[in-house]
Amino acid sequence: MKLTVNNLSFSVSDLEIIKSISLKVNEGQFVGIIGPNGCGKSTLLKNIYKVTKPSSGMIFLDDLDIVKSSPKAIAKKMGVVGQFNNTNFDFTIRDMVMMGRTPHKKMLESDSKEDEDLVNCALRKVNLKQHELKHFSYLSGGEKQRVILARALAQEPQFLILDEPTNHLDIKYQIQILSLVQSLKIGTLAALHDLSLAAMYCEYLYVIKDGQVLTHGKPEEILTPALVKEVYEVDCQIYQNEYTKNLVIAYHPNIAI
Repeated sequence: MKLTVNNLSFSVSDLEIIKSISLKVNEGQFVGIIGPNGCGKSTLLKNIYKVTKPSSGMIFLDDLDIVKSSPKAIAKKMGVVGQFNNTNFDFTIRDMVMMGRTPHKKMLESDSKEDEDLVNCALRKVNLKQHELKHFSYLSGGEKQRVILARALAQEPQFLILDEPTNHLDIKYQIQILSLVQSLKIGTLAALHDLSLAAMYCEYLYVIKDGQVLTHGKPEEILTPALVKEVYEVDCQIYQNEYTKNLVIAYHPNIAI
C-alpha cells in the first residue's frame, strides 16, 4: 500500500508543532524520518496512525482516507510499533500478540485456528515462542518491544508505522528487528534516531527540524557532515564501509556541556 501525506499541520492551543508536512511512501518502500528530539517526529506519526487529529491536511493509505476512517478500519491495514509499551493489566506474551487479531474479529468472536497460527508465526519471527507464557509486565524494555512488533505482525498489516522501534534494544535485536521489517516488503514509515541504522535500512529519508521537512532524499545523497551539524549541532565524519557499502557516521567527541 502507498501512504500519501499532504500539507499536514498539527497545533496545540496556539503552538504549531507540525508545519505543513508532505511526504509519501511507495508500495514496499522503507522510508525513514530523522531529526533531533522534540522536532515533531513522533507527533507526525501519531497524526498518521490517528492517535491525534491534524489541524489541517490529508492522509491517505491508497484510497483510504485516514482522517475520516475509523480506527478499526485503519488497524486492518496498518500496524504500529510505538516507543512506550506499558499496560495496567498483566497479560502473557501470547495474550498481547493475540490482541493483534482484534481488528479482524467481530465482538466476542473466539480465536480461530488461523488466529492461533498467525500468532505462533509472529512469535517465532521475534524469537519469543518459547517464552509465550511469560507475563508482559516482567519483561525487559527490549523484550516488550519485540512483543509489540509481534502483535503488529499478527495484524497482517499491509503498511507499518515504527516510532523509534529499536529503543531499549541491544545491537543484535536492533539489526534483527529492522531486518525482519525490511524482509516483509511492505510499505514502512519509521522514525529512527540512529543515523547509521537509518542509512542502512531506509531507501529514502525525510529530515525534520522544528516541525517541518528540512530536506529529503536517498541517504547517500542527503546525509552529509554539514546536514548533521545543522540538524543535530554536532560535528562528524561520514564514510562508506568498504565491506558492506553502508554509510557510517563517526561523531566528534568534543561537544560543549
